[in-house]
Amino acid sequence: MTDVIEVADLRRTYAGGFEAVAGVSFSVPAGELFALLGTNGAGKTSTMELLEGLAQPSGGRVRVLGHDPYSERAAVRPRTGVMLQEGGFPPELTVAETVRMWAGCTSGARPVGEALEKVGLGGRSAVRVKQLSGGEKRRLDLAMALLGRPEVLFLDEPTTGLDPEGRRETWDLVRELRDDGTTVLLTTHYLEEAEELADRLAILHKGRIAAEGRVDEVVGSQPSHISFALPGGLAVGDLPPLGTYVRTGGEVQLRTSVLQHAATELLVWARDNAIELRGLDVRSASLEEAFLGIAQEQEAAR
Repeated sequence: MTDVIEVADLRRTYAGGFEAVAGVSFSVPAGELFALLGTNGAGKTSTMELLEGLAQPSGGRVRVLGHDPYSERAAVRPRTGVMLQEGGFPPELTVAETVRMWAGCTSGARPVGEALEKVGLGGRSAVRVKQLSGGEKRRLDLAMALLGRPEVLFLDEPTTGLDPEGRRETWDLVRELRDDGTTVLLTTHYLEEAEELADRLAILHKGRIAAEGRVDEVVGSQPSHISFALPGGLAVGDLPPLGTYVRTGGEVQLRTSVLQHAATELLVWARDNAIELRGLDVRSASLEEAFLGIAQEQEAAR
């Protein structure tokens, strides 16, 4: 099987007629990490819940490992791991007791100690769940998702509440899982996280996919920037015609889709005219800029 996740014209409508997922289509091949991005209310979690088999679609088709995750849950659930936004484990149980309880319901579960060591909770096994920090509870959620050695792993905002060190450690673990062949579907509000981890991504906007592709493809859809202080005695109109210039106070920003060419031509122009470009900064668009730009384009088109 090439694609382990297949989504075609997926829809989810809530009571009252609100359509949270409005015709989403994408596929994820085996061993890929695919990220779903979007603002609050874009439809990320609603889409994830349909893929996890927690709800039935209002329309369209979804297959995970060749099965309908809702109507054929028994065939899908033992082969998948799910990390929800909030686990809701019994607060009075210890960490080890919680994992042991969950392992009793999981086919081929890892040993409790191995699961806890994998997420950095090996030294907290005797602590009650209610005494864990927010970040530690997210680690416990991840341990549960990994307990059954899943072929497909769903991660909904996996690093919320983690400190920078914990976030990096989680990234390393997710990369390790992907490199071992696990297919990962990730939602996150941290664009840096998607940039670091995703092989491909989709940006959702109001229940629809606004952009999809490799990170570099999505970022490349937005202009790069060259900024510098406007040389004394010159107006924007005196600059070489290399793209769109935007002036903010004494600074000028050149927006271009051909960064290397524009930067070279600008520097040659400055050299030939004996002009010093103070504060020169040359950079490609970031995923954050692409995310915001695509959202603005979608709003303008409505």
